[in-house]
Amino acid sequence: MRASLAILGLLAAEPCLAQTEAARPVPPAGRPIDPAAQGWSVTVGAAPILTPMWQGSRDMALSIFPDLRINYKDAIFASIPDGLGWNAVNRDGWKAGPLAKMRFGRDEDRGGSPFLITGSSDALRGMGNIAAAAELGGFVEKRFGSWRARVELRRGFGGHEGVIADTALTYRTRAGRAIVSIGPRATIASKAFIDTYFGIDTAQSRRTGLRTYAASGGVLSYGIGGSVLRPINRRSAVTLFTGLDRLGDAAGDSPLIRERGRRMQFTLGLGYGYRFRL
Repeated sequence: MRASLAILGLLAAEPCLAQTEAARPVPPAGRPIDPAAQGWSVTVGAAPILTPMWQGSRDMALSIFPDLRINYKDAIFASIPDGLGWNAVNRDGWKAGPLAKMRFGRDEDRGGSPFLITGSSDALRGMGNIAAAAELGGFVEKRFGSWRARVELRRGFGGHEGVIADTALTYRTRAGRAIVSIGPRATIASKAFIDTYFGIDTAQSRRTGLRTYAASGGVLSYGIGGSVLRPINRRSAVTLFTGLDRLGDAAGDSPLIRERGRRMQFTLGLGYGYRFRL
């Protein structure tokens, strides 16, 4: 994900900005659609994704994520990877506004994906479950030529009470009818977030045999993500997306990662989306 599905980032529990274009249909080259003239549009699709069982896992899992996106002109957007947001500022290449996202949490038996098809890991046994969390905040985005810079800042409520900042710089170009996007990304998180997912308290230490660990805030992960979106027609498209991320020291130094996980994280997915207007 990131980010992390970041594109359907990871998304599961690790949404990532580089993946927010996944399964979003676009018109063929030379036939742009004016967002202001679209009104309401809905995109439905699905994306099989090969990703770590949980952020930091060395075991891989296959999940199939449903993809439902709702847009009103170029103002309101809603989907699992993008969250629910409003482009309150939308001019001169700038976009900014409020944003809400859902983080699915983590299950000690099933990892971080609620749509798991196959894959298993016993590395979390004894760590307990982490409930889903709502994340509320905002975003700022600037487009300049073929580049897009974006920052999101969100605060969690529920499964975690931490603060998350997602940053990404994406280069986008065309290769025939396909749209290629690639760029670096990073996530910074507060102590409350990282300690929830990577800290080990006394009870967890006793159950798992891992030494206690109090995580600090800092860089959660950093890496690169890319996607290739190929329109099938004016209403549908397929997207191949991938990402390679490395956990920062605050998470990577946890005994959970050092003894049972892996700092390098790889994601590969293929999405299909079909758009229609209301």
